[in-house]
Amino acid sequence: MVKFLSIYKSFLRGTMKLVGMTTQAIEIEPETVLNFWLPTDTTNNKPALVFLHGFGFDGILTWQFQVLALAKMYAVYVPDFLFFGGSFTDRPERIVEFQSECLARGLRKLGVERCTLVGLSYGGMVAFKMVEMYPDLVESMVVTCSVMALTESVSNAALQRIDFSSWPDYLLPKTVDGTKTLLDIATYNLPRLPQFIYKEILEVLFFL
Repeated sequence: MVKFLSIYKSFLRGTMKLVGMTTQAIEIEPETVLNFWLPTDTTNNKPALVFLHGFGFDGILTWQFQVLALAKMYAVYVPDFLFFGGSFTDRPERIVEFQSECLARGLRKLGVERCTLVGLSYGGMVAFKMVEMYPDLVESMVVTCSVMALTESVSNAALQRIDFSSWPDYLLPKTVDGTKTLLDIATYNLPRLPQFIYKEILEVLFFL
């Protein structure tokens, strides 16, 4: 069976290389590695722009169109958060502080001294935490569909709006219909996709 996502990601990798992007795995510490998309030429003086993805997809799938639009004007960096895409760790932490720490260390290993953060949803929470923890690194930020901290009251109100009883029920679908619901809620004006694509997204991204 033809795997649509595999074919599309191969096409996407080629397209990113055409606009001067490449991938690099940065070891933060033993058994903790962040995967980055970054400029092939890091010697220019373009301002650094760091895109932080939400829960579910990896960095480049989330931000592909923004990267294509902005790669000529900015030094664009697109990390995969730990536990997503090509990033991994053997440490048990599942907290925003740990993501922020590893991201800051990774950017500094890449020579980024100041940057603008662009965060979507979960990525926005990481962005807020990075500003708090590393104010010398973050020059400015743009955040959408996010909150500074997911308190119990904010969490309950958000779940009520989308008619789910818990975040795992929404963010970790177990069926094709659940995957379609996740994408319908999380995106604006998403085109209707064939059923086999939802099935493949479920298998590739959520059956870990």
